Amino acid sequence: MSNKQGNIIALFAGALLPFSFSPFHFYPIAVISLALLFFCWQNVSPKQAAIRGFIFGIGMFGVGISWVYVAIHEFGQAGIILATLMTSLFVAFLASYIALLGWSVKKISSNNSPVVDSIFLFPVAWLGFEWFKSWFLTGLAWLEIGVGQIDGPLSGYTPIIGVLGVSLITALSAGLLLVSWQKKQIWAVVVLALIWAGGEVLTSKQWTTPIDDEVKVTIIQGNIPQEIKWDPEQLFKTLALYQARTEENWQSDLIVWPENSLPVFYHQAKEFYLDPIAILAEENNTALLLGLPVLDQETGYYYNAMMSLENQQEDFYYKSHLVPFGDYVPLEWLRGIIKFFDLPMSSFRPGPISNELLNVAGQTIGLSICYEDTFSTEVLRALPEATILVNATNNAWYGDSFAPHQHLQISQNRALETGRPLIRATTNGISAFVDYKGKLMSQTTQFQEAVLTKNIQPREGETPYVTWKRLPLFLLALFMLLVWAYYRQNPSKQAD
Repeated sequence: MSNKQGNIIALFAGALLPFSFSPFHFYPIAVISLALLFFCWQNVSPKQAAIRGFIFGIGMFGVGISWVYVAIHEFGQAGIILATLMTSLFVAFLASYIALLGWSVKKISSNNSPVVDSIFLFPVAWLGFEWFKSWFLTGLAWLEIGVGQIDGPLSGYTPIIGVLGVSLITALSAGLLLVSWQKKQIWAVVVLALIWAGGEVLTSKQWTTPIDDEVKVTIIQGNIPQEIKWDPEQLFKTLALYQARTEENWQSDLIVWPENSLPVFYHQAKEFYLDPIAILAEENNTALLLGLPVLDQETGYYYNAMMSLENQQEDFYYKSHLVPFGDYVPLEWLRGIIKFFDLPMSSFRPGPISNELLNVAGQTIGLSICYEDTFSTEVLRALPEATILVNATNNAWYGDSFAPHQHLQISQNRALETGRPLIRATTNGISAFVDYKGKLMSQTTQFQEAVLTKNIQPREGETPYVTWKRLPLFLLALFMLLVWAYYRQNPSKQAD
C-alpha cells in the first residue's frame, strides 16, 4: 500500500465513523472504521502514523461535529468564511489528538508485532484518547464510539463498564476483525463472536428494580426560536406559552420545562409569575421543574439553573460544567471581536458541585443541564440515590444538524449505564422519555411546539458501573497492556 493510498483510506475511515451514531445508527461501522485505522498504522513510521491519525481525525470530526459551523454561522452571526475557518481550526485541533495518538503507539510498538498491536495496544490507546478528550480543556465527551453501540449487542456491557468500556470493546473488536482478515486466524473470529454474543446475552439482564408507583410526567417543548429567545418583546409570549401548556396538564404528577425556558432572572419573575403558578400547582397536586437563570444580586454573578416548585417550596440545581463560548467566554478579551463571542447570556458562572439532590413528586431526581450529561462520571454523582434522571437542554443552537440526535443518543446511554429512566426536556427537540434500558419510549418532532406525557416507573438499585465506576475498565486496560508488553518482549510466542 502506497503512502497516498494509506492517507485516502484513513480519511475515508474517519469520515465513515460518524455514521455509526444517530441519526444513522449503523453501529457496526465503528468496528470497520477503527479496523481501517489500525490497518493504516501498520508498517509505518511514527511520523506517517501521526499524519494518518490526523487525516482520520479530519474525517471523523469534520463530519461528526459539523454542527459547530451551524452554531457559529447561523446563531453566532459569523460570515461563511469566518465560520468555516473557526470550524476548521476546531476540527484540526481535535484531529491533532489522534495524530499524537498515532505517533505515540508507533513509538512504542514494533512493525513485527501487528497482531498484538492490533488486539491489545491500539484498542487501549483509543480508550486513552477518548478518556483524554473527555477532560482536557474542560472536556468534549462527544463521538465516543461506545455511545453508538446503544442499539447493538455490545450495549449489554454498558451497565457493567460504562460507555468508555464499550468503546474499548468496540476497538478490540476492530483489532480482532483486522487480524481475522489479514492473518485468516479462526481463533480471532471465535473470540470476536464470543464477545458479541456475550453482549447480546447481557442485554436481557435486569440490574435495577422498580420502586413506588409510576409517575405521570409531562414535558413541554416551547420551540421558541433561538434568535428571538432573549428578545424582551418575546418575553411575555414565552411566559404565556409555558403557563398555558402547564395549565392544560395539571393531571400530571410532574411537569418539566427545558433549560432556560424562562428567559428572565428568577428574582424578576418570582412575584408576578412564579408564585401564582406555584399556588395553582399546589392546588392540583403537581410538581414543576423549570429552567431559568438565577442572579446573585450581591456579586452580580448569574447561574444556569433548574428550579423545582412543589407545595410552594422552591429548590435549585445549578449547572456546574459550563459550555465554553456558549455558557461563558474563556477569554473575555475576545468579546466584541465577532458577535459569536458576545452571545446573549454568555457569562454564566459554574454552580457548586453538591451531593444534595432535588426531591420532586415523591422521587429523588438526578438532574443535569445541557451537555453535562455527556460526562458519564458527573451523572454518577446522583447515584444510587436518584430514582429518575432528568436532562434539560437547549439544542436550538445547532439547528437541523446531527447534534440533537447525537445528544439524545448520549442521554440514552446515561439511562442504560445507571439503570434509571430518563426524562429529556429540550427547547425545540428532541425531547424524549427513555427507559432504564436506554430505549426510547416516546419523543417529539424537532422544530415544533410539543407536549409529551408518559407514565414513568422509578427504579432503585445499582448497576455494576454505578457500584465500581471505572475501576474494572482501568484494570482491564492494564491487563491488556501487560499482555501486549509480554508478547512485545517475547516475539517468538506471538501468533502468526
